[in-house]
Amino acid sequence: MAVTRRTFCSQAATLLLSPGLLRSQTLPQPKPIARPDVAAIDHDRILAQANRYLTQPPVPLTTLPCPRSPGTPHDFYSEPEDYFPDPANPTASWIQQTQHTDTTAPNPDAFTAHRDALLNLSLYVPALTAAYLLTTDPRYAQQAAAHLRAWFLTSATSMTPSLQYAQTIPPAKNGRLEGVVEAVHLAEVVQSLPFLTNSEALTSEELTALTKWFTAYFDWLNTSRMAGLARDNKSHHGTSWLLQASAIAHLTEPADDRPLTTLRHQYKTSTLRAQIVADGTFPHELTTPNPYRNTLFNLDMLAAICLLLSSRFESVWEYELQDGPGMHTVIARLFPYLLNRGTWPYRADAAYFTALPIRPPSLLFAARAYDRPEYATLWKTLPPDPPNLELQRTFPIRQPLLWTTRPKPWLPPGTPAKT
Repeated sequence: MAVTRRTFCSQAATLLLSPGLLRSQTLPQPKPIARPDVAAIDHDRILAQANRYLTQPPVPLTTLPCPRSPGTPHDFYSEPEDYFPDPANPTASWIQQTQHTDTTAPNPDAFTAHRDALLNLSLYVPALTAAYLLTTDPRYAQQAAAHLRAWFLTSATSMTPSLQYAQTIPPAKNGRLEGVVEAVHLAEVVQSLPFLTNSEALTSEELTALTKWFTAYFDWLNTSRMAGLARDNKSHHGTSWLLQASAIAHLTEPADDRPLTTLRHQYKTSTLRAQIVADGTFPHELTTPNPYRNTLFNLDMLAAICLLLSSRFESVWEYELQDGPGMHTVIARLFPYLLNRGTWPYRADAAYFTALPIRPPSLLFAARAYDRPEYATLWKTLPPDPPNLELQRTFPIRQPLLWTTRPKPWLPPGTPAKT
């Protein structure tokens, strides 16, 4: 059909009045990237959190005594919420409640104040440190330092560097391997320390003392029978041990890289074989009351471990067993379940299933490691923060900026360099 003068003018006017349409047809659309700008994406979120935390005072363990604790006021102590006193024998060992549903009520008398205080510490210090990294505003570093002093440096309030009484079942006098996971949040506190070294909030002597405290805790992780049982566990309990140990070893690596080398060997020879089956799933998480949440929890921890244990000379992201998978297979298998929770082929969680997934740091770390933009794209679209403290307990990495930014190497004064 011939184009009339009227038709031509009408079409021309439409284009002139719709410049956005014209641009969309002529300009190339931005391509997804595997290494998004975390600082820009999380900028407002970080500052909003840090500004709230500026007014939160330190709450060390010594301010939260429990009369049932067999330790000192400086010792971490907690009790399992799924155990209850035996009504028929009040002096006997508490009894486990085996049924888990959305309405299952935890034991209101179980002591969890130390666990919750440590969780709050892991919210405050990384957020304040990330805000300092973004702005160099000394207020953020000073408030982070106040928490670190109260928890680890001040003799009257400092925590004993062990978890010997974590998850104690009264009237027992010792904790259980399940208690080690309650301190997994210390990994991001450790990750914060190098970013505070160029501030004036902590003296070099205080930084040295902090390193000494975490080194002592690392020694406990490697010598305690309870910690050893957690290390050898085939579920997220073992992964939590490895993440904590890897974070501390990474902190002290400039002085001694042997612990990091040992942990890298453990990851390749023990962790992968114990945790992952051929299809890329974590079988020991699938039998828990919350299989979806614990699978994502384990995935996030393993991704952070891969980041910490990789070096210029070796990427454990790429390591695979000759007769089994590695992280590449795991993230590829679980990605569809993150993209659409409805495709999860296993039992739904007993609690908070519909609140997941939260923005998993594993997606961001894997996007960067494997150059997979679709992982980063999904990471950006998911909600960044758990809606309650219960979900926070299985979300140990909240400030990915501290994990994707390389701090300046720092060596405590007087520490001999590795040879």
